[in-house]
Order: sequence, then structure tokens, then C-alpha cells
Amino acid sequence: MTRGVLTLMAVVALSTLPALADPAEVPADVFLATQGDNQYLARDLLLFAKVQNAEGQIIGDVEDLILNTDNQVEGVVMGTGGFIGLGEKRVAVRLSALQIKNEDGKVTVSLPQATKEVLDALPPFNRTKPPKSLLDRAIERAKELSAKSSVTAKDAYEKAKPTLEKAGEAAEKAYEKAKEEVAPALEKAKDVAKGAYKGARDALEDKPETAAPSTGDEAAPATTPETPAPTAPTP
Repeated sequence: MTRGVLTLMAVVALSTLPALADPAEVPADVFLATQGDNQYLARDLLLFAKVQNAEGQIIGDVEDLILNTDNQVEGVVMGTGGFIGLGEKRVAVRLSALQIKNEDGKVTVSLPQATKEVLDALPPFNRTKPPKSLLDRAIERAKELSAKSSVTAKDAYEKAKPTLEKAGEAAEKAYEKAKEEVAPALEKAKDVAKGAYKGARDALEDKPETAAPSTGDEAAPATTPETPAPTAPTP
């Protein structure tokens, strides 16, 4: 019995171990493993960068990128003026007009032609396609989280499936083994119970019957009166 319990404990411990799934085949020419020497991340080089004028004064910051139908960067949207976003005006600048330098790991973005007079004379950037609303962004975020959750759950199930199958087989074997170990004890208990029942039954059958006790109300048995013996006559 103890061995069966230990076997079940070992099965439970085995089921908690992560399954080793076969690695998927990665398609070629699709993913990038590392950043190349001639490659830059938009956040590190251009996106949200502070833009300076010819005198080194900060005149704005890059808020967005403008892409063409070939997904190539044609320009940037830059916020100028204002204070912590209030009263800010957004203007668009061609990428070729920006001077981007990376010296000793420090990136500087400058626009020499952007004087105060020029920036004041520029009309705000005209965006023809409206931005996504907060509701649209919330719906997209919810779909993203739902998709990730379903993929994660499916992936976890596929990884755990071999271990669960092994655990099920081991549990079935442990159950059969425990049943085999307990079977003799059950048979012995049945024999003991049968013997006790037979002994009790035999004892009841062999016990002699006893007369019922007298209550004193019963009538005494009738007795025959004695007849006197004949005597000889006196002379």
C-alpha cells in the first residue's frame, strides 16, 4: 500500500515538470536576430529626438514618422512651441532636411533652416486621415490581449500534453499495482468475516432449549385419594 502511495506522489511530481517540445522550423529571410552595424532603431535615433536649430537651441521634438506606400520614411512630424504640450504646433519636415549625427554614441538631430520666423510662418501639418480614437485603440488592445492569451494557452497545452499523457499512464499503472497489493488483504478480510458469521450461526443452532419458569398461578396436578387397607374382624 505504501509503495502505491509513493508511486502516486512520484507521478504528481513528474506532471509538474515542463515538457520539452520539439523546436519549430524558423523560416529563412523573415526575422532579424541582431541589429546590424548600419542599422538604427527609430527610438534610439529619430523618434522622440530633440531637434536643434543652427545655434544648438532645441526648437521641437520628433513625434511621429511619415511613411510612403513602400513603407519608406519620407519625413517626420515635429512639435514646436508651446509648453508641456499646450499651445504646441505640429509641422512636417522632410527627412532629407534633417541633419542626424551620431558621435561617440550621442545622437543629435538638427534643422539649420528652422529659425523662429520660419516656424512661426509655417502652417500646421494637415493630417488627412483622422487618428484612431481611444475606443478604437481599446478594441485593438483587447483583441491583442485575447489573441496572445489564446496562443499562450494553446502553446502551454501542447507543451504539457506529452507530460500529461505520461502522468496518466503512470497513474493508471500505479492504480493497477495498488489494487493488486490490496487484493490479498481484501480476500483475507472476507474470509475472516465469513468465519465469524459461520461461528456465530453454529453457536446459535447448538444451544439447548430451556424450560420457561413457573409463575405459581398454574393449577396443581390432581391426586388420587388413598383407600384404607382392609382389617380382620375381631373374635
